[in-house]
Amino acid sequence: MRIGCPKEIKNQEYRVGVTPTAARDAIARGHEVMVETGAGIGAGFADADYLAIGAQIVETAEEVFAWAEMVVKVKEPQVAERRMLREGQLLFTYLHLAPDTAQTDDLLASGATCIAYETVTDNFGGLPLLAPMSEVAGRLAPQMGAWTLQKANGGRGVLLAGVPGVTPAEVVVIGGGVVGTNAARIAAGMGADVTVLDLSLPRLRQLDERFGHLFNCRYASGQATDELIARADMVVGAVLIPGAEAPKIITRAHLATMKPGSAIVDVAIDQGGCAETSKATTHDDPVYEVDGIMHYCVANMPGAVSRTSTIALGNATQPFLLALADKGWKQACREDANLANGLNIHAGRITNGPVARAQGRDHVELAAVLA
Repeated sequence: MRIGCPKEIKNQEYRVGVTPTAARDAIARGHEVMVETGAGIGAGFADADYLAIGAQIVETAEEVFAWAEMVVKVKEPQVAERRMLREGQLLFTYLHLAPDTAQTDDLLASGATCIAYETVTDNFGGLPLLAPMSEVAGRLAPQMGAWTLQKANGGRGVLLAGVPGVTPAEVVVIGGGVVGTNAARIAAGMGADVTVLDLSLPRLRQLDERFGHLFNCRYASGQATDELIARADMVVGAVLIPGAEAPKIITRAHLATMKPGSAIVDVAIDQGGCAETSKATTHDDPVYEVDGIMHYCVANMPGAVSRTSTIALGNATQPFLLALADKGWKQACREDANLANGLNIHAGRITNGPVARAQGRDHVELAAVLA
């Protein structure tokens, strides 16, 4: 198979979809790899690293898209990239379609087959291609929130750890999944007073058994959520419903109860955000204020630590990439139901139920597509 990797063009996105390690293994199995020049630079991979293992380097994304049977990226294709997709081509990347009708329209019109990293599953109910970036984003969230809380950045002027004689900041993490767990660990490690909210009692028990008294765990009743948001110096939104738009847990009314200059770090922004007042921002201009509350809503947080993120993502995607190349997407999905769950769009039809429901559209069942 011809595997193409264009350079990411989303604002301040420095990751790359195919690492030299993945390219090397694909070429060893008889596949061809083409990479746009400079695609790996932001993650510390030079063109020479790809050339050394037998990949081709070309000057433009247009050459990559025109040549490739499978395009492998990191972030959702931007408008210019979507125009280059064609019928029968395979796209393997993050999509986050639920809140993004414009992207959905373009992908449907392209006729391409689109497999989204974020809805590929595993045998334990997890999301193995989302997990490494969720780990990165979760660990970044307290760091970015601490920066946002600095007075010069519009925040309350609060130090997470406090100092002797001054209490530490209160951090509330909404959601006890991969993002929330990692955010809570790091925030607690920075010295903050941390509470994780979740609706799953089994998950709260797991967190309690694993982390003991490192942070607090509470059931996410409406009353508990209201009380903790009002007390918080920082709220980390870590809510995820796979494939679907994030529920709006933090309302505009909550902001009126919060301390002026408090921070919301909405890691769920890729799926539309879990705060009513959230809107996607970039690393260029990451923070904005609503009703005196600072919002950090960068939609590609892991891009800030591009080398770590690229290697972590490459480790997770490589087995699936090779399976798709070796067998073709249809056979690979027939043999692996978890990979099949990543199929979001095929030949002008939505194939993922949560995406379709989020946008009020019809979808075709996977079984019919794979028949």
